[in-house]
Amino acid sequence: MSTPTVSGGIDLNPSLGDLLAFQPDWPMLLALLVTAVLYFRQYAKNKRNLHWPAWKPALFAVGILLWFLATQSRSSALTGQSMALYMTRLMVIAEVIPPLLLLGLPGGLKLNRQSPSGRLLSVLLDPWVALAVWAAVIIFWNVPAGFNASVVTNSAAQLLPWLYLLSSLMVWGVVLRPLPTVQHADVGSRGWFGLLAALPMMAVAAVWLYSPKVLYTPYTNALCLWNLSPLQNQQWSGWIMMIAGLPGMALAFSQLILWLIKLADGDSLPKPRP
Repeated sequence: MSTPTVSGGIDLNPSLGDLLAFQPDWPMLLALLVTAVLYFRQYAKNKRNLHWPAWKPALFAVGILLWFLATQSRSSALTGQSMALYMTRLMVIAEVIPPLLLLGLPGGLKLNRQSPSGRLLSVLLDPWVALAVWAAVIIFWNVPAGFNASVVTNSAAQLLPWLYLLSSLMVWGVVLRPLPTVQHADVGSRGWFGLLAALPMMAVAAVWLYSPKVLYTPYTNALCLWNLSPLQNQQWSGWIMMIAGLPGMALAFSQLILWLIKLADGDSLPKPRP
């Protein structure tokens, strides 16, 4: 029995091996390799001077591997045949890779806030700046006009991974606070920020999940992978985005609970006499 294909010889029932077949995106691959080389070079030099236990480079290595699989595989060329596969890639890039990379950074990093790099990072990791950039990426690129244009012009495969990766690094940088010398947010404000940052993605996911019709023109009559209908493809994408956002929301709630416990402990301390 022959395997179903669409025009251009695309297999509609690809195996996992087919999806992960190497198909390089050279600019992204260069960024990935430079990041890995710089990190492990610094780890070899400073692992004894900084708080840099072995589990941190292990997490960073997992993040690099997932970054490679999400951006250097054949799955990136199948955006037009599967919105669900496309969204899985973007959610790995946005919700899995950034926290792994940031958790891999050593403790005790001291960056001068008045230095050029310190000033730049203090702006990029400002909660309001990070929230504005993240919301712009999520909302603009997922309204029908922006999404349709991105798929038709192929910028979905070329530009969106960069936007999701960089904007989510800013968001997770605020939440995880890897550079305390240039970030002064306490755990409570980071918790509130995490909840606000999750709202745009959850709103988009809910629209996809409960919409009675296909919202995006390129998928209206598309032959989708694994015999999914276009509407099922959109609904699966909503589930994928919603599930991907749950760990970040759980972390935000945890930070808020810690903040409330801290407030309660402060209120229970004896007050000095006037």
